[in-house]
Amino acid sequence: MIEMNALGQPVGPLLPDWAPPPAPTRMSMQGRYCRLEPLALDHAPALYEAFSEDQTGGLWTYMPRGPFDSIDAYRQWMWGAVQSADPLHYAILVDGRPLGSASYLRIAPGAGSIEVGWITYAPALQRTRAATEAMYLMMRWAFDAGYRRYEWKCDALNAPSRRAAQRLGFSFEGIFRQAVVVKGRNRDTAWYAAIDRDWPAIRDAMERWLDPTNFDENRMQHQSLSALTRSALVATG
Repeated sequence: MIEMNALGQPVGPLLPDWAPPPAPTRMSMQGRYCRLEPLALDHAPALYEAFSEDQTGGLWTYMPRGPFDSIDAYRQWMWGAVQSADPLHYAILVDGRPLGSASYLRIAPGAGSIEVGWITYAPALQRTRAATEAMYLMMRWAFDAGYRRYEWKCDALNAPSRRAAQRLGFSFEGIFRQAVVVKGRNRDTAWYAAIDRDWPAIRDAMERWLDPTNFDENRMQHQSLSALTRSALVATG
């Protein structure tokens, strides 16, 4: 039911218990399959080696950085990244080996909004339970901390990223045309988000998918995450 003010104008619902959540800190997050740690220069050699397993360079097509032609070039980028508070970068470790990175960004506690981005997965991390769990851990922290809105944005031409967003329970919200210029090219940006009332269903779906009983002896899934999160999507695209 839409609320009306004294002038007969429609207004949003009051949030009497609303309090801005804290900004994320350089904390670690431990899961069953992976661990997230604040990005550090010590991660550079292992991450560069893992990313170098991508022989085509396609890993970097839609990223505003990369590819890096040397570890020195990668370390130079990382020097700024490790000092940044927004984006706040994390390394993703599997069995102690850094295999990817991701960040919180556009951190707006006053609005209760936060975005996940800069997601870079080495080939060894892609399409694994650890890859999904890393996103689960970051989303769980945000909603447990009190954020109301959790965003995912990508190049509108990046079909794998758009599929990944919806697989993880993010609803499609539209295309921002000519949003930015990346590597000298126009980028239309696809927007996705999950909000706090979506989170219980998404959380349950992710936890069901990540449970070891969802996989057989050959590590094949019994239920897909896309099937489990489908009911949480408000819109697709």
